Amino acid sequence: MRDLLLVAAGGAVGSIARYKLSGLVLHHTLDWRFPAGTFTVNVLGCLAAGLLAGLAEYHELFSPASRLLLLTGLLGGFTTFSAFGLETVFLLKRGEVWVAGANVLLSIAAGVGAMWLGMAMGALRSRA
Repeated sequence: MRDLLLVAAGGAVGSIARYKLSGLVLHHTLDWRFPAGTFTVNVLGCLAAGLLAGLAEYHELFSPASRLLLLTGLLGGFTTFSAFGLETVFLLKRGEVWVAGANVLLSIAAGVGAMWLGMAMGALRSRA
C-alpha cells in the first residue's frame, strides 16, 4: 500500500507540473504550429529521468521507495515519454541497438496508429 501511495503522490505532483509548464509554454507560443508545450515537457522529463537514473546507477543515491516516488510517480505523471527514453537508452547501453531501434520505430508508429484508430472509433461512436 505504501508503494501505491508513493506513486500516487508523485503522479499528482508530476501531472500538475505538466499542466502548469505546458500551459506556460503554450501561452508564449500561441502562434506556433509546433506543439511546443508537449515537446518541452517531454524533453525536460527525459533530462530529469536521465539525471535521476544516472545518480541512482552511479552514486546509489535513491532507495527503492525514492525511485518509485520520483521516477515512476513524479516523472510518470509529468511525462511517460521519459520512461520510453530511459528504456531506450538502457537498451543502447546494453548493446541492443536493434531492439532499441525497434522500440523507437514501433512505439512511434503503433502509438500514432493507435491514436488515429481510437479517434476514428470515437468518431463512429458519436454518430451512433
